[in-house]
Amino acid sequence: MPSTITLPKSLRTYLSEAGLITRFAIRFGKEVFMPPYELREFLRQCYILGYKSLPLVAVTGFIMGLVLTLQTRPTLMEFGAEAWMPSMVGISIVREIGPVITALICAGKIGSSIGAELGSMKVTEQIDAMEVSGTNPFRYLVVTKIMATTIMIPILVILADFIALCGSFLVEYTKGAVSWQLYFSQVFAHLDFGDLMPSTAKSFFFGFAIGLIGCYKGYNSKKGTAGVGRAANSAVVVSSMLLFIIDFVAVLIADIFYEL
Repeated sequence: MPSTITLPKSLRTYLSEAGLITRFAIRFGKEVFMPPYELREFLRQCYILGYKSLPLVAVTGFIMGLVLTLQTRPTLMEFGAEAWMPSMVGISIVREIGPVITALICAGKIGSSIGAELGSMKVTEQIDAMEVSGTNPFRYLVVTKIMATTIMIPILVILADFIALCGSFLVEYTKGAVSWQLYFSQVFAHLDFGDLMPSTAKSFFFGFAIGLIGCYKGYNSKKGTAGVGRAANSAVVVSSMLLFIIDFVAVLIADIFYEL
């Protein structure tokens, strides 16, 4: 008789979790196109998850531009290549650093808040009460949050990129007396459609992943207050790992298109 292959328990757990998340995403895909549409709640989530995250994203982007320029400038000065600073920083931030760092910050702030909110609603049986009252809790709570993160994360990424470039300009203006017009003319002279499009496209997937994992963990939270904490924590950990996987796949796809 052929011997059966038994997968390790941890691998079976990961595969089972991946299947449940996929089924949750498929349910979202079905519910998002079915009326009634919760437009008011969607706009409220855009304000809560997007606008209220702007201060943290702005501070992070500004410091990111400052640190990147301060760390890189001495090395370029050794080779007499200070003039390449604006273009190098611009390409680095727009292509990779800006979207990934902003998405990680949002995964920590937004993912944990979604997981904790839905987890507490699950524990206090508010979701069950919505079902009894005739309201579709999945459409009202999950669809609106995932749609809000999918739309707002790319906007936050674009704003973070611009603020990071402003921070870089501040260093260049202080160290090298570079004007605003000269700095940004060099930045945009070396950026093309191939730099902007992939980074913007993967930002939508980043937002979708953050909203999906946060909602999944909170919506399926275990009973008890400890379950709420685990839901918020695992939402951050899983969404952060998924962001790196999405970024890796996006870089591979972009590299294939660059070679064609």
